[in-house]
Amino acid sequence: MNTSAPAPRYFALIPCAGLGSRAGTAGPKQYERVAGQPMVWHTLSAFAGVKRIARTLVVVAPGDGFFERNPTTSALVVPVGGPTRAATVTNGLRELRRAGAVDNDWVLVHDAARCLVTPELIDRLIDACDGDEVGGLLAHPLADTLKIGEGGRVAGTIDRADKWQAQTPQMFRLGMLRQALEGVADRITDESSAIEAMGLKPLLVEAGGQNFKVTYPEDFAMAEAVLRGRR
Repeated sequence: MNTSAPAPRYFALIPCAGLGSRAGTAGPKQYERVAGQPMVWHTLSAFAGVKRIARTLVVVAPGDGFFERNPTTSALVVPVGGPTRAATVTNGLRELRRAGAVDNDWVLVHDAARCLVTPELIDRLIDACDGDEVGGLLAHPLADTLKIGEGGRVAGTIDRADKWQAQTPQMFRLGMLRQALEGVADRITDESSAIEAMGLKPLLVEAGGQNFKVTYPEDFAMAEAVLRGRR
């Protein structure tokens, strides 16, 4: 009798509960139109293009009616967003369990506002991490010199050698990520930080500089140019 465990599946979890206060938009920035569509549509389209993804779950804030007004996605939308990213992802992991995911399955957590991700980048991350004991994240080697600010003046310079800009998706086993997030509460800003707090070292998978997160008002124009340039 074959008693081997089933092969792990791949699930996507999209935190979509933030307000994006730095973006200067009237409402949540992920719903602003970029290249003719709400930004989150571009994000979900990229994951829909990866056939290995068993299911995509979008975590929105309670009372968020965007997807009810725009019912055009096959993703599972759940209104269980929390006050922090860590809380939102933790609640999303719980919902994935209810949808049939198990601890050994992979979860790819991705920013809703990182709308320039492509199916090719997602596949690159899956290919790199699939056989890894820890998992990993897309990242980009730092090109700029970093300064430490103090009172509006430079207080020091950070050596950029070996420095990376963390991106998403970040891909970890559901059970490991749930345990990691429980251990750090709300002190982290990405999933890799929680895994690192367990003493583990996630894999860095190089991605391009175009996979940036739309954060500030000027970022919308850059994202628009990239998306229109791909057409």
